[in-house]
Amino acid sequence: MIVERRAGPAVLAAAALLLTAGCSSGDGDGPDGRYTSASATSTSAPSSPAGRSAEPTPPAKGSVEVTRTVATGLDSPWGLAPLPDGGLLVSSRDDRTITRVDPDTGRKTVLGEVSGVSPAGEGGLLGIALSPDYAADRMVYAYYTSASDNRIVRMLYDAGKPAGEQLGAPDTVFKGIPKGFIHNGGRIAFGPDGMLYVGTGESGDTGLSQDKAALGGKILRLTPEGEPAPGNPFAGSPVYSYGHRNVQGLAWDGKQRLFASEFGQDTWDELNAITPGDNYGWPEAEGRSDDDAYQDPVAQWGTDDASPSGIAYAAGSVWMAGLKGERLWRVPLDGTKAAADPQSFLKGEYGRLRTVVAAGDGKLWLVTSNTDGRGDPGQGDDRILELTVT
Repeated sequence: MIVERRAGPAVLAAAALLLTAGCSSGDGDGPDGRYTSASATSTSAPSSPAGRSAEPTPPAKGSVEVTRTVATGLDSPWGLAPLPDGGLLVSSRDDRTITRVDPDTGRKTVLGEVSGVSPAGEGGLLGIALSPDYAADRMVYAYYTSASDNRIVRMLYDAGKPAGEQLGAPDTVFKGIPKGFIHNGGRIAFGPDGMLYVGTGESGDTGLSQDKAALGGKILRLTPEGEPAPGNPFAGSPVYSYGHRNVQGLAWDGKQRLFASEFGQDTWDELNAITPGDNYGWPEAEGRSDDDAYQDPVAQWGTDDASPSGIAYAAGSVWMAGLKGERLWRVPLDGTKAAADPQSFLKGEYGRLRTVVAAGDGKLWLVTSNTDGRGDPGQGDDRILELTVT
């Protein structure tokens, strides 16, 4: 049994449709030699989150109904990317593969194996996202652990080719993110501004989180080509926020405000509202702090109750998948504040929960994570569930 995330500093080796993404690659080192990117253009960062909003406040209590099981028989699923035609792409952390799931029949088609992935511990093939110009370029982005680092690649998806051969060769757009046996981060998502947001972990080296020149323990903001995005808070840097421990969830509300989930160590897991350039405290602060230098979380949980991975926004709330906590959390929002205490659902019913994605019309896709080496074998293989939520 692998201990997932409570290891301290001694442990060292952690769906979208907007702008355009080109296909060129570049492997020149960045200014500090820690990362590599390709070329770029585009828009400024979203404005800092406001504390309150004119949006209707959701009720203090919500509801969750599991309407159906979409697919079963998944192995170490991690990322989920809905396709424009209704299909679902799922990454397998340990198998290194991306699979297409038909949400009507549950039929699974393996697109192919992603070359260069080196699974170990919490590392492997992690988050996936569609290009912001997917309808034109058919590019799928992936975050994975290689033999030397964590990196982001993009691949052409050609459904006209035979199963197993539908993924093109990976084109590296960004590399040099620290890797470890633990805390590899791994969630990627294109934001409302068409930029690529990346959650990273400190890979067990807590000193990286407060080092603004390092890529570990950060949320990064990149152009689709892998350059530091225009409007980032630190000139010429991909860093968007820092002081994180292990970010595995990214989602935007209806006002384009970014939220992120974060693993704590021994005391508090967190849901944070992200302000560009702000410091979220790790390792100096875990959970709420009396120090004004650090941003306090929107909500926090004891580490046995959450171990948060993916998050999604729906019905006025952030929904957060819990691994060790084996439940789905609902945090109703009033702007970037919690409108009421977090509410849990599905406790222990489906085991570890890895990824949750908004499916429109008050629905969510939810992915379990019982085959990742830490789950209860009695929970069986992993699955995708469809939920209706309020």
